[in-house]
Amino acid sequence: MNIAVVGLSHKTAPVEIREKLSIQEAKLESALAHLRSYPHIIEVAIISTCNRLEIYAIATETDQGVREISQFLSEIGHIPLDRLRRYLFILLHQDAVRHLMRVAAGLESLVLGEGQILAQVKNTHKLAQKYQSLGQILDRLFKQAMTAGKRVRSETNIGTGAVSISSAAVELAHMKAENLAARRVCIIGAGKMSRLLVQHLLAKGTQQICIVNRSHRRAEELASQFPEVQLKLYPLTEMMSAVAASDIVFTSTAATEPIINRSQLEASLTRDRELMLFDISVPRNVHADVGGMESVQSYNVDDLKAVVAQNYESRRKMAQEAEALLEEEIAAFELWWRSLETVPTISCLRSKVETIREQELEKALSRLGTEFAEKHQEVIEALTRGIVNKILHEPMVQLRAQQDIEARRRCLQSLQMLFNLEIEKQVI
Repeated sequence: MNIAVVGLSHKTAPVEIREKLSIQEAKLESALAHLRSYPHIIEVAIISTCNRLEIYAIATETDQGVREISQFLSEIGHIPLDRLRRYLFILLHQDAVRHLMRVAAGLESLVLGEGQILAQVKNTHKLAQKYQSLGQILDRLFKQAMTAGKRVRSETNIGTGAVSISSAAVELAHMKAENLAARRVCIIGAGKMSRLLVQHLLAKGTQQICIVNRSHRRAEELASQFPEVQLKLYPLTEMMSAVAASDIVFTSTAATEPIINRSQLEASLTRDRELMLFDISVPRNVHADVGGMESVQSYNVDDLKAVVAQNYESRRKMAQEAEALLEEEIAAFELWWRSLETVPTISCLRSKVETIREQELEKALSRLGTEFAEKHQEVIEALTRGIVNKILHEPMVQLRAQQDIEARRRCLQSLQMLFNLEIEKQVI
């Protein structure tokens, strides 16, 4: 068996490719079931965010498993495999382990050190558990990665003052628009990203902000978090009116198709109106055809890189501190992974010793007579079971804890020979 991750991210693929491979939470169960149906994949988990889609799997045959995942991605994205391969990365075993640790710590994020990704890794683990696509190995790996992400945030300063996608978008707007504080801003969507947009816009002095959302209740909940400013609320049916009345529009919704396109803008905007669109959604909320409009400037998540580059230099030292912590967590997982080869021998030894215990107990009870045996059987059974467990406990602990792989294998061979154990061979 081997751990593999196949995926793509903001580092390997542009947004127009990433959006085709985005898997919404509502479709996750069927996606996991589809992957589990392949003959060489026995465990699987999917991380799907605006900047990455990564499929983690335990494959019984590495090359075949990777091929099956790649084919799955080609099918859901409707992208020929020969074209898709140039955007994919494939990492195996320790490289896959290290990558997930880095993802959970925010070191693989577009915005170095951003905290939202750890919650997304936790959600990936929770949903994979819910849909029963995790086994022993990926369950342990994701738990170790979550521990790593928490340690990095608590033991380094990388998360302190880190910019988010939302704050980077506001910073880009500040760079592109004169006097952002005086601009009329429209935010489409009322989720967490939109809440952060409002927070960062207020920090820049912007006061004229409206929210457009399908659910009025969600929009009201968002507005209630900012009592210091009067946020105007619009239903989705009045979206283009709100857009036409604004100087800057941010879009952050879970829509799977564009909700703003060129024909809508041409019908809504007057000729002398100029508009800036900042689309931080994947799949994109703003159609690519608006890019040719003279009166509209359109930006998406890939345009945030200039802002992110400024942030990276100031955080590079903190990232190095985080890397050292991650090495400890990687080593801990590797120790556990290697200890798995002891399981068949330990299980076989326990089974053999338990058989001997039961046979000898039965002989002893038959000699003690029926009346005595019935009265004291539970006590005698507990006694013999306790003796067996205490005798086996310390050797088993030492065997699992042995970090020298060759030394551990020699111990296993010795146990198998001394107790004449017949072990079913497992490939770890």
